[in-house]
Amino acid sequence: MRESLVVVGLVVLAVGLRSSRVAIPRKLGALTFLVAGYLLFYFLTGSWWMGFFGVIPWFFLPWIELLTRIKPMRLPMENRLRHRVVPDPAFFPNAPEAAMAMEEAGFEHVDDCGWEWSGMQQYFQIYWHPEERAEAAVCLCEQGEVAFAFMSITSRDAEGRILRTTNFPFSPTLKCPPNVRWNHVPCERNCFHQILEDHRQFLRRRKVDPDALRIPDPERIETDIESEMKTQISHNLEAGIIRPSGDQRYFEYSGRGLVFLWGQFVKDMVRLC
Repeated sequence: MRESLVVVGLVVLAVGLRSSRVAIPRKLGALTFLVAGYLLFYFLTGSWWMGFFGVIPWFFLPWIELLTRIKPMRLPMENRLRHRVVPDPAFFPNAPEAAMAMEEAGFEHVDDCGWEWSGMQQYFQIYWHPEERAEAAVCLCEQGEVAFAFMSITSRDAEGRILRTTNFPFSPTLKCPPNVRWNHVPCERNCFHQILEDHRQFLRRRKVDPDALRIPDPERIETDIESEMKTQISHNLEAGIIRPSGDQRYFEYSGRGLVFLWGQFVKDMVRLC
C-alpha cells in the first residue's frame, strides 16, 4: 500500500507542477512523471533496471492524441487572415507587456488579425520597424481550455530567405521550407527587448548583411504570412508529411506525417519546456 501511495502521490504532484505557468515547475513536473513510471515498475519487479521500462511508455503517450485527434483532422489548403478583435488579454499571460515592449522598441502597430485551424484560433498583433528591417508579432493561440501567447521577429532578404526568432513553446508541426531559418529561444524568455537582441545576434551568426534585408511593407505583411503558409504546405505535400483530402481543398497528415509529429512531441518532452 505504501508503494502505491508513493506512485499516486508523485503522479498528482506531477499534474500540479505541469499546470504551472512558470517553466521550472513544468520541467520538474515532466521529470516527476518519469520518476513515477520508474518507481511503479521497480516496486512491481523489485529490479532497478526493470524500472526503466516504466519510463518508456511516457514517450508513446502522444500516439493517443495523434490517433484520436490529429489523424481525423482536415485542414484547409488555403487559409486567409481576417481582421479580428484580440480576445481578453487576461487569458494570455505576458501578451499585453509584449505589445507594449514592441512599441517601446520603436515598432509600429499594423493590424490585428487571425485565422482558424481546425478549432484552434490564432490571433496576431502585427508590428513593423523600418530601421530594424523587421516585422514582429504577438501571437495568441486558443484551443478549447488551452491558451498561450508567444512572440516572433521576422526579417526577409531580397533573395526570399526568411529569418525568424521566436519563443514559440513547441516544435513545428510541419517541416519548414529550405528558405526559412528559425531561431528558437527558451519559451520562458518573455522580454521582447531580449528577443530582439537574440534576433540581431542570430542575423550576425548567419552573416546576414543588414543592408541586404528587405524593408517590410506594412500593406503586404499579412499577404506575406499567407504566402509563407502556402509555401510550407506545398513543401510538406512534396515531402509526404501531408496529403490532399476530400475535394483537394483540405489536407490531412499521412502516416509519415504522424511519425514526424511523434518525433516532434518527443523532442518537446526531452526539451522539457
